Amino acid sequence: MNSPILQLLVLAGIAIFLILRLKSVLGTRDGFEDTPPPQVGPTSPRRRDFEVIEGGPDHDIVDHVPEDSEAAGALTDMKRIEPDFSVTNFLQGARGAYEMILMAFEQGKLEDVTPFLEKDVYEAFAQVIDAREQQGLSVESEFIGVRDLALADARFDPDTRRAEITVRCVGELVSIVRDKTGRIIEGAPGQSKRQKDIWTYERVMGSDDPNWRLVSTGE
Repeated sequence: MNSPILQLLVLAGIAIFLILRLKSVLGTRDGFEDTPPPQVGPTSPRRRDFEVIEGGPDHDIVDHVPEDSEAAGALTDMKRIEPDFSVTNFLQGARGAYEMILMAFEQGKLEDVTPFLEKDVYEAFAQVIDAREQQGLSVESEFIGVRDLALADARFDPDTRRAEITVRCVGELVSIVRDKTGRIIEGAPGQSKRQKDIWTYERVMGSDDPNWRLVSTGE
């Protein structure tokens, strides 16, 4: 075998080795990027077990709360009960729920969001809506968008499997309140305002009911 052919074979062998090595390294990085992880599939639980054994960080958690915090531990426990649970997906859902619940309250249509409200929260909202109606007040509102939403805290009870996640929301909306004569007593047409809320959602992990319910509100 002449020298050029031998050199070609050696280089080809080195190239194959490097390709296989690169593929192996990239494969271990799935789910550890800054971008949200893909939806978990049938083989995801095995991979999550590997992360727990090896002690690798779950960026779906540590991208939202400090790694050694109690909130991170609570979120980890939630994932042990429901391997398909995603913090990133939850926050995306909370963003949509914030708009839906806030606008239902503004428009006095709580029946549209009853499955997402705990009884005490529903009653508190309903009392405000009833008071507005008794005073002859009407609300015209337009939701502009969620300007900021972040996970503030998380708690988990291993005995009841009850999970709580608290989020901070900053929403922007146009809201005009009119009295029974039609006179504007609050807000102005086209003038938006920002509203800050701290909402806590609750759910029993592993239950058949997929809905997270709003259990408390604050600022």
